[in-house]
Amino acid sequence: MSTTLAPSTLRKLNLKIIPLVIICYFIANLDKTNISIAALDMNADLGMTATMFGVGVSVFYITYLIFEVPSNLLMTKVGPRIWIARIMISWGLVSSLMCLVQAPWQLYTLRLLLGAAEAGFAPGIIYYLSQWFPQANRARAMSFFYMGSVGASVVGLPLGGAILNLQGFLGVSGWRWLFLIEGIPAVALGIIVLFVMRDTPHKAPWLSRSEADDLVAVLDAERGTATIGAHVPWYKAIANRTVLGLSLVWLFQAFCTIGVTLFMPLILKGLVPDSGSVLVGVLSAVPFLAAIFFMHFNGRSSDRTGERSKHLALPLIAAGVCMALAPYSPAAVAYVLLILAVGLTFALTPVFWAVTTEKIVGVAAAASIAVINTVAQFAGLGLPPVLGAIKDSTGNYNGGLLLIAAALILGGVLGLLITRNHRSHNQPTVLVGPDGTELLGEPATDEASKP
Repeated sequence: MSTTLAPSTLRKLNLKIIPLVIICYFIANLDKTNISIAALDMNADLGMTATMFGVGVSVFYITYLIFEVPSNLLMTKVGPRIWIARIMISWGLVSSLMCLVQAPWQLYTLRLLLGAAEAGFAPGIIYYLSQWFPQANRARAMSFFYMGSVGASVVGLPLGGAILNLQGFLGVSGWRWLFLIEGIPAVALGIIVLFVMRDTPHKAPWLSRSEADDLVAVLDAERGTATIGAHVPWYKAIANRTVLGLSLVWLFQAFCTIGVTLFMPLILKGLVPDSGSVLVGVLSAVPFLAAIFFMHFNGRSSDRTGERSKHLALPLIAAGVCMALAPYSPAAVAYVLLILAVGLTFALTPVFWAVTTEKIVGVAAAASIAVINTVAQFAGLGLPPVLGAIKDSTGNYNGGLLLIAAALILGGVLGLLITRNHRSHNQPTVLVGPDGTELLGEPATDEASKP
């Protein structure tokens, strides 16, 4: 099937949708992961051990797990614009309130509230993008979205380290300033979403009627190739073996994207014990800077060739090998291996969600995306306490890194089995304008148009 969209349509999608979702996800992960840099001072102030910190991290995922699927189903009823704005405003308020914590139990309570507030955001945006971008452009659209996630680590970790240096300003601890300052932008951005985001192509004033009609026609045609169609009830879709298999792959990759992300500053503090908070923040950011490039080029390659399976599975296997070698390497080499492991793990992300939204459509997709993302959060629920306990009992995180390595390799092998022979059903649409400006995709090539 060959379907052509006007270059102006895709250019508008790039300019109107991608920047907004990047910024939204950037702020989301800034608020979710700033606890990792705050821990450098907060743990001592609150008298928390590594195990207690792990519990504080993991309780977020209890409420996140409970509300993830209901949140995405509600979004299909009230619309992405209102629901995503609600999510952002509520999590921003809760995140800012963490500056008032005086005891571990208060931290646990607010982390529970933060999980409830943020539930449904990531799967909601993934579903939203699948309603706007054709298959041939979807992996790169997803890669740009996740750039907001890793960008939060690239910018947020050094920024957090710098904010910690506000220690004592106006008599307030640096980590308290961190929570307060980084919570406010989410509230402001949530209000902006209410005015800027549009639910469907026909509600977008920046698309002409013909552009909206053409885009909807392309998307509707592609939905006919799905493994789980729009007619399948959501409660049946989430029990489908394809959804269950994809859930396991996403769970195993989360051992790195969640576990290593939340513990990266503490892991690097062990590698460079005499480093200050700013240096730790900078060192912690580099793996996520690498992840941006890995995601972009892997998603770009997958869209160009139409190949999905190897682009999804092989980076995860390679990441597991790097992670397994890190504990047995000198500090400098171990750091490089951690950079590669994080970058390669994130590389599969845009391809994974492209495959998922090509296989599943309709309300079933909203529910299935939420279920897949929910299953992955069990890594966030169970892994941090385990990593903390390993550190308390052994004095390092080496055992935890080996556990993560095994999960990554297993996830890669499973992903290869589940997605073998899967290709994007649509060849790349026209994505280069008359002025030669490259959009999210590329002109069709012989390789890209192979069945």
